[in-house]
Amino acid sequence: MLQRVPTTRSWPLHSSAATRRLEHSAAAQLAPHTLMQRAGLAVARLARALAPHAQTLWVACGPGNNGGDGLEAAMHLQRWGYRPVVTLCGDASRLPADAAASLARALQAGVQIAAQPPAQCDLAIDALLGLGASRPVEGLLREHLLHMHRSARAVLCIDLPSGLDADTGTYTDPAFATQLIAAPAVFHWPAALFCLNLLTLKPGVFTAQGKDAAGRVWWDDLAVDSSAAPPDAWLLGADRMQSPARPHASHKGSWGDVAVIGGAPGMTGAALLAARAALHAGAGRVLVALLGQPIDVDVQQPELMLRSLSQIDLREGTVVCGCGGGDAVRQVLPSVLSQAPRLVLDADALNAIAADTALQALLRARADRGYASVLTPHPLEAARLLGQSTAQVQGQRLSAAQQLAERWACTVVLKGAGSVIAAPGQVPCLNPTGNALLATAGTGDVLAGLIGALLAAGKDGFAAACTGTYRHGLAADQWPANQALTASTLARTFASSP
Repeated sequence: MLQRVPTTRSWPLHSSAATRRLEHSAAAQLAPHTLMQRAGLAVARLARALAPHAQTLWVACGPGNNGGDGLEAAMHLQRWGYRPVVTLCGDASRLPADAAASLARALQAGVQIAAQPPAQCDLAIDALLGLGASRPVEGLLREHLLHMHRSARAVLCIDLPSGLDADTGTYTDPAFATQLIAAPAVFHWPAALFCLNLLTLKPGVFTAQGKDAAGRVWWDDLAVDSSAAPPDAWLLGADRMQSPARPHASHKGSWGDVAVIGGAPGMTGAALLAARAALHAGAGRVLVALLGQPIDVDVQQPELMLRSLSQIDLREGTVVCGCGGGDAVRQVLPSVLSQAPRLVLDADALNAIAADTALQALLRARADRGYASVLTPHPLEAARLLGQSTAQVQGQRLSAAQQLAERWACTVVLKGAGSVIAAPGQVPCLNPTGNALLATAGTGDVLAGLIGALLAAGKDGFAAACTGTYRHGLAADQWPANQALTASTLARTFASSP
């Protein structure tokens, strides 16, 4: 059934290997060519819905079964009164059996195979590579893709944007990815980009470069039940974000204390941003221990309780550590790691742990004591913790997050486009909310404070990380796109969040 993929519910995601297994199993039980016929019909229906009055419609078909899906779609569009311009990159005599059958059906319906793509078009259908992409996008395939994104008012990708890895959301050729994403000069991108996942939803379209390349994602299961196939990941939805109602007979102690430790000289704002986020997210009390020049009060948020570190009992409440901590955070980390039962580690705390094996041992030991730990690294911080390069982390975001979670026995939020939430024994989650408005100083500190408040309210580490990451991104999605969103404003939005 053809359907849009909204964020109102969670969706199972399946890797390319799992999808192949499901595809082979279904094909063995169906008549030959059935899956391709269903796929082509789904593509044609969505194309008609997206561009019902298209004057010029281009179907760019590749040399494999993704091209066959495009040919099948072209046949339906031809029968419905459109006159699709169809190009075929490859030798028609070497098409796989199903794709060859779809070519014959298209020709019989009157579809003409053009030698050149149209100069411009209302809708282009990318049927070049899909899930079968195992080679660099080069030659005629590359020319067609670039022309498509420069000339089309809208682009519909069949299964995957051609050249995108279904599992990682990356392109094998970073230079080509940059060129492709920067291609449109006239039309707004990716507002007119669409991707129809077939059979299963793929992780790659929801993280890394896939977030930009896929645009708005649709799905058709091709009438194949995939519920028995365990998901490789979950796309988070609002159905997992419910918060308990607050009884009238509550007091500030009912919702926990959050202590924020950070704010070295010149970075006081980072700790205050985390603290304000925790306060607006509902923590009963928020204490702040600044590691730089102490202040008596935050005049913009006087509810925050400024304390020296010696005045904070680390064994009580939830600790958020590292926001603007600088080098000074190294000295306090042994006590924090040993004593805090619920802990969010961010920024400089993560960098200190990455460089100190003694701190690493203390972090690993927390799980044995039943303590909850949530790490919120950006890709560079994750790379330092794993001893890898940032490119390696970004090239395998799901895997990198899971490695961190297993190595340190904790929950990990690997930030970025399509943030990954991972924990030992849990199927990882991809967060669908958020946008480039969050690419500004301090928003990571706000996320750490938000997760801290959720931990203090009683959520376990994985649930707090999922809920916090989702709400953090949703606030940016609900903000006017033409207005800057500062971290301090972001922190205040949680006061009205569910």
